[in-house]
Amino acid sequence: MIANALVLTAGLGTRLRPLTRVRAKPAMPVGGEALVRRIIGWLAAGGVTDLVLNLHHLPETVTAEVGDGADLGARVRYSWEQPVVLGSAGGPRHALDIVGAGTFFLVNGDTLTDVDPAALAAEHARSGALVTLALVPNTAPGHYGGVRLDAGGRVTGFVPRGPGAAGSCHFIGVQVVNAEVFADLPPGTPASSIGGVYDELVAKRPGAVRGVLTGAAFWDVGTAADYWATSAAFAPGDGNQIGRRCRIDPSARVTRSILWDDVEVGADCRLDECIVTDRVRVGDGRRRHREILFDADGRLATAPLVL
Repeated sequence: MIANALVLTAGLGTRLRPLTRVRAKPAMPVGGEALVRRIIGWLAAGGVTDLVLNLHHLPETVTAEVGDGADLGARVRYSWEQPVVLGSAGGPRHALDIVGAGTFFLVNGDTLTDVDPAALAAEHARSGALVTLALVPNTAPGHYGGVRLDAGGRVTGFVPRGPGAAGSCHFIGVQVVNAEVFADLPPGTPASSIGGVYDELVAKRPGAVRGVLTGAAFWDVGTAADYWATSAAFAPGDGNQIGRRCRIDPSARVTRSILWDDVEVGADCRLDECIVTDRVRVGDGRRRHREILFDADGRLATAPLVL
């Protein structure tokens, strides 16, 4: 079994603004626990316990949630990317020495799945591939790009989202890779895997990139609507997700809302289907429906929550 993994947690999360003005995407709470902690817990339960997280955007929000990973049954170290984020191939190239393994899991830090790591690792070893992607049928080609496979499981190409992705497979953010795939990239230079290095491998070495079609579940937080749906899937029975050290006045009413940490909700407030980020104070008597509330340099700011 492969015990090493690099979890990609450095991205800017531009489609999730203004939420990612407050926290890096992997540090955002999902059902009361940071997304990255859920990912680490799943990996550790599958025997993948030696982890590296890459960092760039709001790194302190990730490290504050994870620390050294000991409470999650893992050893966690960090690969720092400055002054620029290095991408889905440049990031792994930068982290190779820290990961310190010839073969390792490469896991997106903004998705959740219950795919079996051991089964994916076994298929990677059996096939002799350099890259093995965990896939599911692409049931939302208008939302997700796709992966094309031949009858033998070899990746033949990648297609952007839209009509051309119909009938394709969907990559769910978990893969097994050999370090040699990234070793020849120039260090410190941004580079992509899909849309870059992997496309070249598919063209030059058929069979080097393979896919395994699974029945795994998959949850995404790419957009505010995705984050809302994924959070709802992990929410407690009453639909509210209340963070640490929140204070809600007894006269306030909060329904189907996500409150991050250190939120104050004043008297007679009404919050309905809202996301309230860290350290926001909602003044007495406020009424908010389907809004994102965040602190903008000491004042309350809002943005519509489009579901």
